[in-house]
Amino acid sequence: MTESDKNASGTLIIIGGHEDKDGKRLILHEVAKHLRGGKLVLATVASHEPEGYFETYQKAFGALGVTEMTELYVQERAETLLPEKQALFDGAAGVFFSGGDQLRITSQIGDTPLEARVHEIFAAGGVIAGTSAGASVMSETMLVRGSSSESHRIGDLHMAPGLGLIRDVMIDQHFGERGRIGRLLGAVAHNPRMLGIGIDENTAIVVHAGSFRVIGAGAVYVLDGAGVTYSNIADGGQNSALSLTDVRLHVLAHGDSFNLGTRRPNHAPDVESSHELELNQASDT
Repeated sequence: MTESDKNASGTLIIIGGHEDKDGKRLILHEVAKHLRGGKLVLATVASHEPEGYFETYQKAFGALGVTEMTELYVQERAETLLPEKQALFDGAAGVFFSGGDQLRITSQIGDTPLEARVHEIFAAGGVIAGTSAGASVMSETMLVRGSSSESHRIGDLHMAPGLGLIRDVMIDQHFGERGRIGRLLGAVAHNPRMLGIGIDENTAIVVHAGSFRVIGAGAVYVLDGAGVTYSNIADGGQNSALSLTDVRLHVLAHGDSFNLGTRRPNHAPDVESSHELELNQASDT
């Protein structure tokens, strides 16, 4: 976690997908709370067919008191230079990235005036939210594709630069529902410095000032590879199953919080307590 991440004044709400839009709307209510009555830009850039997205979210957010919304969609990258596209961000208190294909977001608005406006809103204390593909794109390095529901094969993972709103983590979504722990382990094996965060559907992490808390119906999985002692990621064949030892896993639920600087859940004892329990177990066998 860099010093700039700790000092960032904005809030990220990173959603695992399929958030409730008709019932209690717990996650969308969190977004609305951070808007404080301000304008929301709904970025439907991730979708190849964005029709209907804006109307659905306009209805859901409208019931929560968000009365000023506008839609950002970019068909071609050159459109990011249009003054009318850039003006959509004027006076905005937040941006919400809907689902689809995360590569559409980075390829269309990455390193453009529109991405700069997103970062400006965040730096000014605004809220940036994203669901599904809109969640994956938040990180500096994002997962693009890889097999789900099976053990990870070394060559079966594709990553790309994200928007860099949160650093030193990689995010996967629809996590428990699609059995994606294998591919997140593969991502962590590629770069143990980075935390892997898997977020279930209708679940989110609310990130602010170097820590996050969990809200929603599912779980959040944090994979920490800093203590990994062995992996075959560099030496195994493309179709070889991943071998990885001493990776640490945290499973967090609604109300739990996590410090990204210390890489520890806030409610957990020091990691030394875990090590002592391991030693006691080893001495008993």
